[in-house]
Amino acid sequence: MLARLMSLFALAFTLAACADSRASSATALPTRSPQPVAQSTAQPVAPALSSRPGGAPEQPPTAVPAAIPTMPLKPTSKPPTSAPIAAATATPARVATPAPKKARHVFPVQSDGKISYGRFHHDYPAADIFCPIGSVFVAVTDGVVDFVSHEDVWDPKVDDGATRGGLAVAIVGDDGVRYYGSHLSQVADGIVPGARVVAGQQLGLTGKSGDARFTDSHLHFGISHPTAPEDWEVRRGEIAPYDYLQAWQRGEDVTPDLSQQ
Repeated sequence: MLARLMSLFALAFTLAACADSRASSATALPTRSPQPVAQSTAQPVAPALSSRPGGAPEQPPTAVPAAIPTMPLKPTSKPPTSAPIAAATATPARVATPAPKKARHVFPVQSDGKISYGRFHHDYPAADIFCPIGSVFVAVTDGVVDFVSHEDVWDPKVDDGATRGGLAVAIVGDDGVRYYGSHLSQVADGIVPGARVVAGQQLGLTGKSGDARFTDSHLHFGISHPTAPEDWEVRRGEIAPYDYLQAWQRGEDVTPDLSQQ
C-alpha cells in the first residue's frame, strides 16, 4: 500500500515538472537585445576662415539655395537679336506745308455813285471805269506797289504817252499780274514803290488828271504782266479787263489769265 502511494506521488511530481518545463519554454524565450549605437564624439569641423588685412576674419560663404524650377513664360515680343543695334538718331517731325494762299480779288473802285464801263477801249486792251470824282481806287489783290506818279505833268501840246495817265499807281499782285489805275485826283498816303498792300486797300481817289481833263471823270484800268516800272506802253494794258471786272463785281475771286495777250 505504501509502495503504491509512493508511486503515485512520484508520477504526480513528474507530471508537475513536465508542465512547468513547458510553461517556461513558452513564456521565457530569450530575446536579442539591440546593439547599442555608438554616439559620435567627433566635433563638427568649422569652415576655415581666412584673415583679411587688419585682422578681421572673412565671413564664411553663404549657402546658395537650390534654384526653384519655374514654368517657362511665353515671350510677348521678339527676342533680341545678336545683330548690333544702330545708334538712335533723332528724326525731325514732319511739318505739314501750308497750302498756298488763294489770291483774293476785288473790284478796283468803291463809290456811292454810278459806276459804268464798256467791253472795248480805243486801240489797245484796257477799261475806262466811269465814276464820280473822289471815288476810292483800291488794290485789286494783295501785292507790292510797282509804280507811282505823284504829279500831273501831261501837256496836251506834246501829248506824251508816258504822262497821259496824270496821277497814277500800279501794283504787282501776289498772283503775278500787274494792275494799273490812272487819272487820279490824289494818291493815298504811304503809297510808294515797294510798299506792301492788301486787297481792298485804298491807293488813291479817282479824278480827271492827265488827258482825262477833257472827258468825264473815270479810272483808266489796265492789266498786264510785270515789266520795268517805266514801261508805260505795257502797264497801260495788255488784256481786256471787262470779264474780270464783271466777275469781281459779282464777288467772284478770279485771277486774270495773261496767256490771252
